[in-house]
Amino acid sequence: MHDPAASARVGAVVIGRNEGDRLRLCLESVAPCVERTVYVDSGSSDGSVELARRLGADVVVLSADRPFTAARARNAGMAMLAAFPGIWLVQLIDGDCELDPGWIDAARTAMTELPGAGIICGRRRERFPDASVYNGLCDREWNTPIGEAVACGGDALVRVDAFEEVGGFEASLIAGEEPDLCHRLRLMGWRIYRIDAEMTRHDAAITRVSQWWKRNERSGYAGAEAWYRRGKTDGATRRPVFSNLLWAVAWPFWPVLWWRVYRRSDAVYAAHIVIGKLPHCQGQLRFWLDRLTGRHSKLIEYK
Repeated sequence: MHDPAASARVGAVVIGRNEGDRLRLCLESVAPCVERTVYVDSGSSDGSVELARRLGADVVVLSADRPFTAARARNAGMAMLAAFPGIWLVQLIDGDCELDPGWIDAARTAMTELPGAGIICGRRRERFPDASVYNGLCDREWNTPIGEAVACGGDALVRVDAFEEVGGFEASLIAGEEPDLCHRLRLMGWRIYRIDAEMTRHDAAITRVSQWWKRNERSGYAGAEAWYRRGKTDGATRRPVFSNLLWAVAWPFWPVLWWRVYRRSDAVYAAHIVIGKLPHCQGQLRFWLDRLTGRHSKLIEYK
């Protein structure tokens, strides 16, 4: 049977909120590589919408009647691309990233050659890893193993039929929407792969400890919600939740944890892991408080 992805047209969904010049760089890098680009804006006030239109993107402006989330934005972009026939593959990319010119060809080839592939991701790098210690930590975070993966990040090439089969992203998630999508894809028999190819350059622009704290708090929130939503079918979601709670309470033993991490990496990364238990724990507690009060949390933004 002919796989439609083999001869598919490729579209792109770019999402953003007040990304400024980063958005310009993103859209200019994407346009030559795909058939159609959709930009979805979540309440920008910096002229992002007008910029995207000038650069030839189809634009979706999300209304403020519901909370803004990356998941909601990506779903809206995918819905607009569904109106264009022949687009079977879609590159998802955040507005603070630049697409590598060779990525789409490499990812399309992998999509048709790797068995059961529903998502293909590659190497995401930080644009300015030496600008701050926090940017450098992000660059290390992106460097995950090559091969079949459990989840992808915000940048990835997605099969439209796989995406539609599982109903897309869970729009209410304020973080962790990609692992949630990938989990549901894997339950349906699809596979996620990371290939050894340059994909995107990301600009974290983290220069203050408060930004680093917020980013880790968001991660903790996502981890707690992942365990709450899919703990029965994904046992791996439990360990990080309990680890954060345990080490946040057992702070007198932090030197032991620091030493364990340091032996496999370096002093800076070890400090990041150890001290990061606190904002992770804060994010987890924020999630459980939201559950108890019935409140829907707003985005935890670090920029």
